[in-house]
Amino acid sequence: MKPSTLLFPVFLLFVSCISNNTQQPEQDTKIDEFKSTEDAELTDIQQFELIWADEFDEEGIPNPEKWKYDTGGFGWYNNELQYYTKARAENARVQDGRLIIEAHKEDFKMGAKTNHYTSARLVTKYKGDWCYGRIEVRAKLPRGNGVWPAIWMLPTKEMYGGWPSSGEIDIMEHVGYEPGIVHFSIHTNKFNHRINTHKTHTERLEEPDKQFYTYGIEWQENVIIFFVDDKKSYVFPKLEDNFMAWPFDRKFHLILNLAIGGDWGGVHGIDDTIFPQRMEVEYVRVYQRKPE
Repeated sequence: MKPSTLLFPVFLLFVSCISNNTQQPEQDTKIDEFKSTEDAELTDIQQFELIWADEFDEEGIPNPEKWKYDTGGFGWYNNELQYYTKARAENARVQDGRLIIEAHKEDFKMGAKTNHYTSARLVTKYKGDWCYGRIEVRAKLPRGNGVWPAIWMLPTKEMYGGWPSSGEIDIMEHVGYEPGIVHFSIHTNKFNHRINTHKTHTERLEEPDKQFYTYGIEWQENVIIFFVDDKKSYVFPKLEDNFMAWPFDRKFHLILNLAIGGDWGGVHGIDDTIFPQRMEVEYVRVYQRKPE
């Protein structure tokens, strides 16, 4: 979210991440051989093992052993209008086997500031942090002008510096004024929307607000493959061997949120008649490659 059977050689398989205590020296070398990964295909799921999951089978507040909350109502770098609450069932709960992240049109006062919308932003930071693997989130999206749901990842430790230097992976973003359109994006120091170089792809889906789709990535040492329902949608290869182009050798955590308004979500205003609106999640599953 802005502040989105292996067919190539064995050397592209999963390897250990760099220690968070070691700064990788910056290099300017082009990695021409990595360009071939633009044709990368998804690996057979049988080659992975499940290492972390939430199937949302316990009713109530989301499992605190797996999720915590980003809270506040200060715009979140994108001039969003919601207040993100903590452990408030109206905004985040498990119900009927699904995680519900629900936005409401309501006045919510915290300190001297009053926000006019509430929602939730759940994160796995320090509860689920991964480098390389396959991440899947099966979700149904909200609809209407002003909603901005996202399934995305940020670095657990900003070893290469603040955003965008340490990277961002947008597994799925949607803005309500574009019905049926979802976005997949990468942000780095070299590739980001502030300098109009970010790497992004859009996909048109049939009624993603009425049916569930599985949004995911397969993240390898030299390539990130985005997919929907096991169909490859977009490939971002490692094109340079430096953190400015590829900071994706450190642990990242997952974020699920529903923003209201903001620089992108609010481009065409907010339709207050649509609330409440929700993003529903059937499961989150994280896999890593089985040992050879």
